[in-house]
Amino acid sequence: MLRKETVGGALLLVGTVIALVWINSPVGDSYTALRDFEVGPASLHLDLSLGTWAADGLLAIFFFVVGLELKREFVAGDLRDPARAALPILAALGGVAVPAVIYVLVNLGTGGGALNGWAIPTATDIAFALAILAIISTHLPTGLRTFLLTLAVVDDLVAVTIIAIFYTADLQLLPLAGALVPLGLFALAVQRRIRSWWLLLPLAAATWVLVHESGVHATVAGVLLGFTVPVIRSAAAGGPDAGPGLAEHFEHRIRPISAGLAVPVFAFFAAGVEIGGLSGLTESLTDPIALGIIAGLVLGKPIGILGTAWLTARFTHATLDDELTWLDVLGVSLLGGIGFTVSLLIGDLAFGAGSTADDHVKVGILTGSLVAGLLAAVLVKSRDRVYEQMAADEAIDADDDGIPDVYQREQEDRDADR
Repeated sequence: MLRKETVGGALLLVGTVIALVWINSPVGDSYTALRDFEVGPASLHLDLSLGTWAADGLLAIFFFVVGLELKREFVAGDLRDPARAALPILAALGGVAVPAVIYVLVNLGTGGGALNGWAIPTATDIAFALAILAIISTHLPTGLRTFLLTLAVVDDLVAVTIIAIFYTADLQLLPLAGALVPLGLFALAVQRRIRSWWLLLPLAAATWVLVHESGVHATVAGVLLGFTVPVIRSAAAGGPDAGPGLAEHFEHRIRPISAGLAVPVFAFFAAGVEIGGLSGLTESLTDPIALGIIAGLVLGKPIGILGTAWLTARFTHATLDDELTWLDVLGVSLLGGIGFTVSLLIGDLAFGAGSTADDHVKVGILTGSLVAGLLAAVLVKSRDRVYEQMAADEAIDADDDGIPDVYQREQEDRDADR
């Protein structure tokens, strides 16, 4: 059940709502006390608050799954074919650059370190986006989902790079070099197809601790560990045709922990912001930081994704999937404006958890994501009849061979092209 996008997205939303209601209730101080309660061994510099454990520790599980997805897409998925992946990859890069530019333009004269948050509106929350897609339409064409997944994969890769490069305040080279030892042993074990949790978990934990000590955000350790896991079965194990590789096995096992525990708990601790009634909400929404985030998510994402995709198709040989129209791409572009999990994380890194600017950041992220999600829902829902007909066409199997005719025609077309 936890592997379904609708369930993961619903739990994420529940965690957010509980946090907002709790901190703005008469007992809001108890939420703050819980979030700031410190646990962990001080000797290892791991006496962290529960909120920090959620952002640095639990979210590393989420990024481990992201690492597995990224490697699978590059090795065996749509991103292995440059010609097919060019348009959504460039669209994703446009969807990162334009929101950042809009945020910077809005905050050029703000001062007070406001420009530190330039990366906040660049991220897309794929769990929320897919959950909304699954809820509002049950007949999505394969091309639309593939386009969104490719966008999200590239978006996640850029977000990890941004966190590692721009939000590492004090780099300690010795712990970072030390992290290569358990990381290398983990890689060696998984390359030999070892699945023993009693060996892999301590190596993963050691890698996480050393990366955390180095000053690089600890979630990067999750991505690096995911990158080491093999995607395709070895020849000794039967090769690609023998079944799923170790990356898919790990993803199948760990995704429920990520979707059911790590991300909702992080959202619970990260989304708690004291709004302060109507006046507090007005103050937050008139802050240039929040306005820059909202403009970046609601306007920057669709302009960047749709505009870059159109320019790429116009001036290169890259083409849009035959079953999609530019209206469909606009719907996906609006969904890209749902920047929640990673946006909240970057907001914490940019301004510091609990600061006034951080509270305004959270209001901006929540508002921008809500507006982008509603606009996307209206547009995608208006295309539901078209998608239903596409789904019916994709299911036709006139020769009863178990393979839909549309896929056989696509293979015949590729053979003819060759």
